[in-house]
Amino acid sequence: MEWKQSRQTVARQGLAGTARLLVGATLLWFCPAVQAGDWPQILGPNRDGRAASDESVTTDWAASGPRVVWEKQVGSGYSGIVVKGDRAVLFHRVGGEEQIEALDAATGQTLWSDGYASDFRPQVGGENGPLCTPVIAGNRVITFGAQGVLSCHDLQKGRLLWQRKTHEEFGAREGYFGAGSTPLVEGNRVIVNVGGFRSGAGVVAFDLQTGKTLWQATDEQASYSAPIAATVDGKRMVIAVTRLKCVGIAPETGDVLFETRFGQRGPTVNAASPVLLGDHLFLTASYGIGARWLRLNAGDLEEGWSSDAILSSQYTTCVARDGILFGVDGRQDLPPANLVCIDPARQKVLWSVPDFGYATLILAGDRLVIVKTDGELVIAAADATAFRPLGRARVLTGTVRALPALSDGRLYVRNDETLRCLQIGRRKASN
Repeated sequence: MEWKQSRQTVARQGLAGTARLLVGATLLWFCPAVQAGDWPQILGPNRDGRAASDESVTTDWAASGPRVVWEKQVGSGYSGIVVKGDRAVLFHRVGGEEQIEALDAATGQTLWSDGYASDFRPQVGGENGPLCTPVIAGNRVITFGAQGVLSCHDLQKGRLLWQRKTHEEFGAREGYFGAGSTPLVEGNRVIVNVGGFRSGAGVVAFDLQTGKTLWQATDEQASYSAPIAATVDGKRMVIAVTRLKCVGIAPETGDVLFETRFGQRGPTVNAASPVLLGDHLFLTASYGIGARWLRLNAGDLEEGWSSDAILSSQYTTCVARDGILFGVDGRQDLPPANLVCIDPARQKVLWSVPDFGYATLILAGDRLVIVKTDGELVIAAADATAFRPLGRARVLTGTVRALPALSDGRLYVRNDETLRCLQIGRRKASN
């Protein structure tokens, strides 16, 4: 394990002394003006796959499945939907443009749309659209396109407020599939896993209001994993998985607080976000990389365990309930993929559903909302003792890779052609 104190910042304000990471970490996420039921960023209100506390998921469906509130034809890309209040934001490629589109969450009607030219072609696969889920911060929408175009729009009117071509500016590579690490808004900073490893711009912070560069840090290439933010013993930090490492960064200055190797060279991908449980960090990837369980403790990272036999996920981020993790062990492109429940503290698989199929997960109260890549929706109990499915329905055909969103009883799912809004829960009475 390597710890270091860096001064790779544009505004060199510095941190006094060595960063301390102590037992009893607590997660405090940046969610500006988030209403109950909003889904304003990747993995939900807190970037942990957990829906708002007032979401109530049911399986009281017709035989054909949940009611389709509306559906809309969409362009290419794997970007998920985000929702704030009565607005949903779609990010996709239509023809030669990457487009940001605000929709009426109740009807799917387009409220505004803006776009910019894109000629992106992936090195692997045929999907040429954006991968990163938008982020809604206050009245601003942040998007990060496949070629590294970072844009900020006004949520209400769609006016472009600022834009940065990060790959061109910082000399970053597009990677196998294009830029795929969803930005993090932390305070007044938009923090992006840019991957400008030759220019000391692996991770870069931009001013939310102006787009100005505030700091840049690390010599790391980018991954497809979205960074998270947490407060550890009163100290705020960003935790990001890069191409070959996991790093902790001070969001105010860009100083590197810790780093540890995670990943390997060759045709491998780091795509799942890190998960912080108390004072422990869980990392997972497939391609022979496996999972790691680390303790953040008084200026050091203590290795709990490292294994490729517990839960090695290609891109699904696990969801946690009472210290137990639910996730998918395996790959979407190379079956089998198993649905598993693990106790990371004991390095133990509590149950497994062999050959379940690849999927992404949302935790809504005591239920799991599981969207499989073959288009099947499964509602199951978030039970550590056994897999207990409560309802199933085929909600899309084709391949579903975009992350789902759950807001105000509505589940938003999309494949390569269609976005559907499904009623799977009770709407708030005020609506």
